[in-house]
Amino acid sequence: MSNSNSSSNSNRRRNSSSSTRLSRVTAAHAQPELSIRRVSLLAIMSKLLLQCCMMVIVIACVSTKAGVHAQGQVSVDDDFKRLLGRCKVGSEDFDNCMKTVFNDLRAYFPTGVPAYNIKPFDPHRSPFVELRRGDQNSFGGFKLILRNISEYGWSQSEVTKYRTDYANKRIIYAQYFPEKSLDGWYEFSGKILGTLVKRSGFWNMTLYDYSQTTSVRRLGAPGALLKVHVEIDRIGGLKMHVANALAEGRERLDNFTDGVINSMWPIGFPMIKPLINELVSSAFTDIFNESFRKFPVAKFLS
Repeated sequence: MSNSNSSSNSNRRRNSSSSTRLSRVTAAHAQPELSIRRVSLLAIMSKLLLQCCMMVIVIACVSTKAGVHAQGQVSVDDDFKRLLGRCKVGSEDFDNCMKTVFNDLRAYFPTGVPAYNIKPFDPHRSPFVELRRGDQNSFGGFKLILRNISEYGWSQSEVTKYRTDYANKRIIYAQYFPEKSLDGWYEFSGKILGTLVKRSGFWNMTLYDYSQTTSVRRLGAPGALLKVHVEIDRIGGLKMHVANALAEGRERLDNFTDGVINSMWPIGFPMIKPLINELVSSAFTDIFNESFRKFPVAKFLS
């Protein structure tokens, strides 16, 4: 009897041990399958994510292409017709209507209008402006050349007055700038108190609370040259830097010169204002002839 019980217990232990080994083997076989399922799920998610990214890229490209087409000749013509077409030539409200149009056209300042060879106006650039007074070899004569001038702030400007002078083929408009900045390179040569002086370097200037009046006159039939005159009306504040004004490569002297200019400019401004008007008018005559001389404004006006 005892032997029978011992044999039975032994069999149970063997069966239990076999069952445990079988469970372990089953679990060992199940783990790779679970791992495979996880890898497959990760692959599916990665594939979906990649497809979504590709869709976003395609949509962006299509939108960009559509935007480029939207800025083509037809779109620009439609926009100009919408803006300028509401102004009736000869009507009492024509000047006020044109003032509004000038302000609405500020959206084109950063881009220009390639379809009509109108270059960007913010910043607008002038490669070369020259101003001469007298003989450089005589007392007080000088030559000033400004190169690669960039002017910023046009998109924030506002035309406050507009008038059409039909008899003289001229328009006159006043413009206000909360802030306007310019920079470029200068070359100066002339005699100061009998001493020959030559200077060159970088300069920049920022004007605050600034306003000007611009006159644009056509010197003949449509398509003829334009003559521009700019008159400074007001400068509320000014900051300026002129490199090498007193001596080449002397930064401390530059700081001194800048300090004098920025603190004393209201005193000297009445004397240099005509020179600034001449420089700006010369630059704008070139810019307007290049961009607006052949613009078919009559095509869009009513």
